[in-house]
Amino acid sequence: MRIVLAASEAVPFSKTGGLADVAGTLYKEYIARGIDVRLFVPLYQKTREQFGSALRNTGMTLDVPVGKASRPCRVFTAEGYGSSDAGAVYLLDNEELFDREELYGPPAGDYPDNDQRFTFFSRAILDVCVRLGAPVDVVHCNDWQTGLVPLYLKTLYNNAPVVGKALSVLTIHNLGYQGLFPPQTMETTGLGPDLFNPGGIEFYGQVNFLKAGIVGADIITTVSRTYAEEILTPESGFGLDGLLSKRKLALTGILNGIDYNEWDPLADPHLPQTYTKSALTGKAACKRALMEQSGLKGDPSAPLISFIGRLSAQKGVDLIAEALPALLKTGAKVIIIGRGDERYLTLLQSLSERFADSFYFCPVFNEPLAHLTYAGSDMFLMPSLYEPCGLGQLIAMHYGALPLARKTGGLADTVEDGVTGFLFSDYSAAALIAAVQRAVSIYERGKAWQGMVKKAMSRDFSWENSAGRYLELYTQGLTAR
Repeated sequence: MRIVLAASEAVPFSKTGGLADVAGTLYKEYIARGIDVRLFVPLYQKTREQFGSALRNTGMTLDVPVGKASRPCRVFTAEGYGSSDAGAVYLLDNEELFDREELYGPPAGDYPDNDQRFTFFSRAILDVCVRLGAPVDVVHCNDWQTGLVPLYLKTLYNNAPVVGKALSVLTIHNLGYQGLFPPQTMETTGLGPDLFNPGGIEFYGQVNFLKAGIVGADIITTVSRTYAEEILTPESGFGLDGLLSKRKLALTGILNGIDYNEWDPLADPHLPQTYTKSALTGKAACKRALMEQSGLKGDPSAPLISFIGRLSAQKGVDLIAEALPALLKTGAKVIIIGRGDERYLTLLQSLSERFADSFYFCPVFNEPLAHLTYAGSDMFLMPSLYEPCGLGQLIAMHYGALPLARKTGGLADTVEDGVTGFLFSDYSAAALIAAVQRAVSIYERGKAWQGMVKKAMSRDFSWENSAGRYLELYTQGLTAR
């Protein structure tokens, strides 16, 4: 089975969020299994800066159609990642489109030509496959940035050698991001005007790249079982629930995993002392180091609560800010690490000045500090408005920090209330405060808390299980043809 894995970001080459972790780790898992997989990502400015001399120009240059014109594409590989025969990573380069400071746009908003950038990327993936000449069995796409690919396989590339008979798979990581563009983008895509209708890729007068993927894909997946059910409802469907309900038989929820080679409290190089579920003294040392580094004062035996993630309404940051004074009244200390919406940056900075001894806010992502925070925390906040899967709670459990999470999406599928963490249902500061108070009451009963910590650290959320489910889906899809 020859698989093409296409994503707009993938670790270690590029990253803004969980999509990169999923794509990069799934690629590694397939390589470890000896599967013939090719990973396609854009060659961004940051990738070029980070990998430098490790990038290898294949000498392949293509003219990729974008609207009425074409744009040149150079194809690079990365030294140490596969070979030309199997396992290669292909980095697709057009400096005008991708040699920019950010992947999708500055904090103020998206780049206005993202329709051209990811039309180019989607067509370049397929054109490179055709040029390589090795028949492709499965093309696995991720999110709106590659949403055009499944529809291209049904239309412009339906009879193309190498890819014309490929099974197309689309994974939706977050339905809230759909790739919406004005009607004239239809010309950019090269698709016929007959597809600009409610049964095609038109969406309230706009072109919708994610909808193109949903319409075109043979198999649709999303990143947890509960989220696959939630997106069929008007409350969580972001206007696509009707279409997704029509394609319900093609939709499956497969839980994401985490890379235990990167996230392992027994071997984490960022920790002052490592530990395991049966020998937790190192976790106490990490907590002391975290309090010292963050400048938190007071009793180190008091509960330490953390949040690491994007500062956005989806992540429930408004609830955390509203609840913070009450959380601190329980005696807990709180740490927040993240970047995102300006209003949350300003609000949290103000709160950190007001509660300097008990609340620490880091407005940039700091990898070593993030590892230390998972290890040094007792509890981990995830009060999300919605959460397709979530990786933070999986990492936190492995590090012995019990999640305090809203019962939605992947959080509902991974956190067992009162066993490996604490769940609440209402999206309100009051519900969050009540969950924290419940957690603190058990924390104060040391033995009961330690029992929950050991159960959380024992759960297996490795990619081995998730990758196996994807491979089963590919096989079923190919067999059914």
